[in-house]
Amino acid sequence: MPERADAARNRAKILAAADELFTAHGAADVTMEDIARAAGVGRGTLYRRYPDRASIAVALLDEHERRLQESLLRGDPPLGPGAPPAERLAAFYAAMVELLERHAHLVLGTEVGHSRFTTGAYGFWRTHVRVLAAGAPDPDVLADILLAPLAPELYLHQRARGVSPERITASLRELAGLL
Repeated sequence: MPERADAARNRAKILAAADELFTAHGAADVTMEDIARAAGVGRGTLYRRYPDRASIAVALLDEHERRLQESLLRGDPPLGPGAPPAERLAAFYAAMVELLERHAHLVLGTEVGHSRFTTGAYGFWRTHVRVLAAGAPDPDVLADILLAPLAPELYLHQRARGVSPERITASLRELAGLL
């Protein structure tokens, strides 16, 4: 059944308000009441669609990740098909650093600890990297190792130490070149 027009408007208002609040204050410091107030919707409307902050973070992150997934599948090389594996991996790393730079607060809210490995996005990233590493002796193990530097906790730790996104991307490009 298609989404009702008023429900779609409320969803858009909730996600826009949450994105703004999460960006400004961090997801952990924003309450569901804050989101409902900023979106101009009742708490019942908010809780019917999203039972907690994590579900809102997942919905926000899903949209950003879907765009990146589409670029990996159908975009121009080197991110999309048509470039050598090492170049595609370097482009993937650059795109993920950009995603983390803009949305690490969301990634951290949805991919903490072991739960990171059970998300659909991680499964997609892992499959993509595994295909790129197909020529390696053990691409199944290597895929997780190549994704490890993209853990949001590590990214935020490096940024807090003053490491720029450009330095992180350059180092990941070097790692990709080893493929």
